[in-house]
Amino acid sequence: MSEENTGPSRAAMVFTGLGAVVALVLASVLAGGSNATQNSAVGNTSGVASSTQVKETGETTHVEIGVQGMSFTPSVIHVPAGNRLHITFTNTAEQRHDLVLASGQTTGSLAPGAHAELDAGVITANTEGWCSLPGHREMGMTLSIVADGAAGGSASADSHSGGAAHNHEVATGTGIPTADQLRAYAAKVDPYPAEVAPASEEKDHYYTLVARDDIVQNLSEDVSRTVWTFNGNTPAPTLRGKIGDTFHITLKNEGTMGHSLDFHAGDIAPDEAMKTIDPGQTLEYTFTAKAAGIWMYHCSTHPMSMHIANGMTGAVIIDPSDLRPVDHEYAMVATELYLGDNGGTASATKIASMMPDLQAFNGRPFQYDAHPLKVKVGERVRFWLMDSGPNTPMSFHIVGGQFDTVWDEGGYTLIDGGNAISRGGGGSQTFPMLPAQGGFVELSFKEPGTYTFVNHIMSLAEAGAHGKIEVTN
Repeated sequence: MSEENTGPSRAAMVFTGLGAVVALVLASVLAGGSNATQNSAVGNTSGVASSTQVKETGETTHVEIGVQGMSFTPSVIHVPAGNRLHITFTNTAEQRHDLVLASGQTTGSLAPGAHAELDAGVITANTEGWCSLPGHREMGMTLSIVADGAAGGSASADSHSGGAAHNHEVATGTGIPTADQLRAYAAKVDPYPAEVAPASEEKDHYYTLVARDDIVQNLSEDVSRTVWTFNGNTPAPTLRGKIGDTFHITLKNEGTMGHSLDFHAGDIAPDEAMKTIDPGQTLEYTFTAKAAGIWMYHCSTHPMSMHIANGMTGAVIIDPSDLRPVDHEYAMVATELYLGDNGGTASATKIASMMPDLQAFNGRPFQYDAHPLKVKVGERVRFWLMDSGPNTPMSFHIVGGQFDTVWDEGGYTLIDGGNAISRGGGGSQTFPMLPAQGGFVELSFKEPGTYTFVNHIMSLAEAGAHGKIEVTN
């Protein structure tokens, strides 16, 4: 395979044909972002279709609105045209929500159980509201306000898209960085540490994970994104232990919205351990590892795809009981990037359409091109691999290398070139994974040189899932 510096926009080629049509339909249906004007003093529903024929009645319609799942209840309210609308919004859900109207009025973010009063002004035409927390609107948290008796009777296009500023889904003025721009910037910053240490002999492991949602990560000189993290980095720290070890996790929410944890390495009831906690709250999460593997952990607050795509994912390695020593162990967590506004969070519309702009090993595209892994001829190397998604598959391949040992989702399919059927002489060229799957591969390099590791879904490799191994004598 030859390396080409083709632009990362080719990632979309993976989803051509019918997938592209579906993506366009979804993008049309889900159009809109999540940033709303806060604490607006505007008193009318300007910004929607208005009617000069509607006269104020001097009367007020009072409506109570709650939340069920990811929907407002009721989600449609009728107001006689010319009436003033007064809304009492109570957050009856288990995570934070707000209500923002197309005219700009907002309740602000409310904790579960909290309520707020909102004066929507005089209703002269149909309008709408939504929850502005990232991804909530796209999951269906919208409110339709119908002006009964108004002429024309429908809201303008701007009201349904949240206004012009609501439509900027691509980094403003900069677009998606090219492969060369991504590599150039990656060379200026420290790479995510890929090498992992062996498991300790401790039987109890104590970790504190701090959730934040305000860290800005530069991808190039001109393009950045806001990432949501555990302990300030994406992916989150790689944890490690052995079968029978107990993990004691303290989650501290220092973010601006609800966050939570889901450890696939533990088989426990999710009701309390995985519940969403509010900013300022702490949660204790304890599990005992009963099975080996590289297990995903992530924020499980809805919309889960948004929290994962923004960076709240990591890996837990639980060693098989017969794991043998090697010279180097690396952990590679595949992550997808869906760029929204420049400097902002991921685009919920792009996430829903499953069309990533970029893909990365360990959070930053092309970082191991800029900072190659270094091994020697004959050294045995193990790659722990996990696809954290949230959406696309991974086919891990090393150009010029062959895996003689493969451990996939719970057991060996190949060890030293053999298995229960072939007994020897076998090899493997790729390690395929769907989101949340993983395992490890082993190999040694017979000759010095520069070996490239990629996602062999090639458009995603060209979009950043690409790195180098420098092998010397």
